[in-house]
Amino acid sequence: MQAPAVTDNTQTELQPLTELKGVGPWLAARLEKIGVRKVEDLLFLLPNRYEDRTRLSRIGTLRPGQHAVIEASVELAEVVYRRRRSLLCHVSDGTGGLILRFFYFSKAQQEQLVRGQRIRCYGEVRTGPGGAEIIHPEYRLLSDDSTPSLEDTLTPVYPATEGLNQARLRNLTGAALGRIEAGTVPELLPDDVLKEFGFPALGTALRLLHHPPPETPLNVLATGRHPAQRRLAFEELLAHHLSLRRLRERLRREGALPLSDHSGLLEKFTASLPFSLTGAQQRVFTEILDDLAMHAPMLRLVQGDVGSGKTVVAAAAAIVAVATGCQAAIMAPTELLAEQHFRTFSAWLAPLGIEPAWLTGSLTAAQRKASLSAIAAGTAKVIIGTHALFQEGVLFNRLALAIVDEQHRFGVHQRHALREKGAGAGHEPHQLIMTATPIPRTLAMTAYADLDVSTIDELPPGRIPVKTVAIPDSRRYEVVERVRDTCGGSQQAYWVCPLIGESEVLEAQAAENTAAKLAQALPELTVNLIHGRMKATQKDTVMQRFIAGYTDLLVATTVIEVGVDVPNANLMIIENAERLGLAQLHQLRGRVGRGFQKASCVLLYRSPMSQQARERVRILRETNDGFEVARRDLELRGPGDVLGTRQTGLMQMKIADVTRDADLLPDIQKTAGRILSEQSDLVDPLIDRWIGADHRYGNV
Repeated sequence: MQAPAVTDNTQTELQPLTELKGVGPWLAARLEKIGVRKVEDLLFLLPNRYEDRTRLSRIGTLRPGQHAVIEASVELAEVVYRRRRSLLCHVSDGTGGLILRFFYFSKAQQEQLVRGQRIRCYGEVRTGPGGAEIIHPEYRLLSDDSTPSLEDTLTPVYPATEGLNQARLRNLTGAALGRIEAGTVPELLPDDVLKEFGFPALGTALRLLHHPPPETPLNVLATGRHPAQRRLAFEELLAHHLSLRRLRERLRREGALPLSDHSGLLEKFTASLPFSLTGAQQRVFTEILDDLAMHAPMLRLVQGDVGSGKTVVAAAAAIVAVATGCQAAIMAPTELLAEQHFRTFSAWLAPLGIEPAWLTGSLTAAQRKASLSAIAAGTAKVIIGTHALFQEGVLFNRLALAIVDEQHRFGVHQRHALREKGAGAGHEPHQLIMTATPIPRTLAMTAYADLDVSTIDELPPGRIPVKTVAIPDSRRYEVVERVRDTCGGSQQAYWVCPLIGESEVLEAQAAENTAAKLAQALPELTVNLIHGRMKATQKDTVMQRFIAGYTDLLVATTVIEVGVDVPNANLMIIENAERLGLAQLHQLRGRVGRGFQKASCVLLYRSPMSQQARERVRILRETNDGFEVARRDLELRGPGDVLGTRQTGLMQMKIADVTRDADLLPDIQKTAGRILSEQSDLVDPLIDRWIGADHRYGNV
């Protein structure tokens, strides 16, 4: 692999913004809000769109919605007081006239716009009360003896924030582009990579994207498929991939305790289960056993649809750790899910004489002290909890296996904070990551490059697919009757009130109001309520009554999205389904149909539904396959939302789009391998350029 032909002077990457003329602390703080922390960041702050200001348009030819540059003479400027005070400047160019409307203006501005003054302006033409108008155009006054030339490139429009106008951003990026001319911004892609994929050099790509020639097709730029954009997307995806590959290689070099069961504990566990493992569960567990037996730490992601049986596989892995004389920790994102795991593990491990420990933020001081003492002494072999597991003051005796459930709800650095609890004992713990949000292969290649991926792609035998229907809110009475029939027949139901986008207080109130109305409409049924603002003890009591069958209808917020397993609950009603995402709807639907009876999910929506909401409903009605749902969700929403915003520094791409640029990923994998083996000196500069401080999770 040939070295990139660049200068060794990389100081520009370290230069603070305040070294640019006109940038003081105040402006630097504003730039930081849009991710610009150093001079080089300005180069990779690419325009959201472009405007063509390279040609003049005649007023008589303009149409509503058109963006245009015009030159005209002022005929009249007047301040009017209608619904709001505004300055109207009437202009014409001989082919027609229009109005320039300003809602914010100064007295000096008004005095400049006198009759006969020539003006050049740019903006979007709209139809106003007095005819064609442009609201708040960008403009400049023209003198009689000189007319400035038009722009010779397309005009970039950058993402902005308060205190940063487009003119200032254009000046700043222009100054940063000058650093390329000075040779102080290094090319980090090797020459043979540029040649192999036909990519332009860094400087060429950046100059084109900040100042495209007039003939550059705007439709190609808008879709992100221009070669200059593809070249930068390739480099950014490569940097993210390298950061995770490097993390993986560092961890692989660390020693781990080989785990295996020679005591027969695992065999005793599987014999005590009231069911047999599916073929997919057995295959995945064999992969896990092979990893656990190694001196290098296991780094494995297990993904599977809701109800596929990931938890029992995790429990079997924990038993192998216990059989070796070590500890296993299971971390869940919510107390409700952690409680579900605690109950499940307690029931499974009781025949083996193993009592799990419990650690969450809601424990009393005495309970927490007792748990911490048992964990530190090593008498607690299996520890289950929330993020409290990796907080300061938690000392493990011999942590050899860290299990993280619902990985997409944690950041990568949080996962490694739990890992460090085991590393403090002189060895790396094995890591088993679980998610019920299946990740399409192309996304997993980038998002989880530090992990091996196993898939449980088989549901337990006898499961009947959940039937999904969509019903408008105007037919709510029919849904209430359906609840009456279902629960009257000795089955149970959920009624979910999401109120997404509102406060937790309002969400709880909505659930409370719904529960009260349903209790009144269904007096023969036992209706109970659970929401996120309840105390942990209250939630636990409510759930235990529902699991035991004392509650017919459970009204809930999305707190029950994951972890709740009640085989007798076979009807799910989701209010305001049009406001929920596809993955979340699928997760909620997965709470029913856990047994072997027919189950239904009713999506109760308010009309009119948006086109995207209708598409989500259509997909759910067509399939119960979580992997297909995940693939369609990726198409609808993009990778950042699918993985969750807590994937800090991972999928928050500046330029690349994993869906759009998925075809680059196989080549990125190969290129990353070559760089790591042949030009490892490029790894840090690439990661620093594209991820910066956010790659701290790789510093392990």
